[in-house]
Amino acid sequence: LVLLSDVDGFYTANPSADPTATRYDVINDITPEIEAMAGDAGSGLSKGGMKTKVMAAKTATSAGCAMAICEGSGLRPLRALEDGAAATWFTATLDPQDARKRWIGAMKPLGIITLDAGATNALSNGKSLLPAGVISVEGKFGRGDPVSFVGPDGNHLGIGLVRYTADEAIIIKGHKSQEIERLLGYRGRATLIHRDDMAR
Repeated sequence: LVLLSDVDGFYTANPSADPTATRYDVINDITPEIEAMAGDAGSGLSKGGMKTKVMAAKTATSAGCAMAICEGSGLRPLRALEDGAAATWFTATLDPQDARKRWIGAMKPLGIITLDAGATNALSNGKSLLPAGVISVEGKFGRGDPVSFVGPDGNHLGIGLVRYTADEAIIIKGHKSQEIERLLGYRGRATLIHRDDMAR
């Protein structure tokens, strides 16, 4: 994420008012001190709207996305940044894959998939969900929609992005992956929910 500003990064003080202000090249942790340096976005102390930009940096970095603040008034500022122009980089505090799982886990499920004991054990060992391990399918959902998956006792196991529609999932549940083409009339994916698309 790149935010264009009227200054070339985040400074220790307002660079237009304080000649001793120095720019940060990299900020690994947005501390209360960093937030205080940003000033109050609602007052005249804000440095290029820095409080708002620091708030954006907190959101981005906590979601696994690095962010840069650079000057946007020059010619082709993104190309300049790529070529090494002055900027302040905020490093991501969360691995992108972990951030994606948090995002999935926060979704509202559109259906429920009940698993047998074998599939429940497989998931606990980090495996993907195969159609063979599905006992029942409830709800209306499309490909890529979030669904809950529960064990045979009804205990919630997690949320995942399903690779088949509800109607397709009903047809292939309890069947081996190599039977999918015969059941649906086309070659589908071997997994109903891939492990990378699960939040447990």
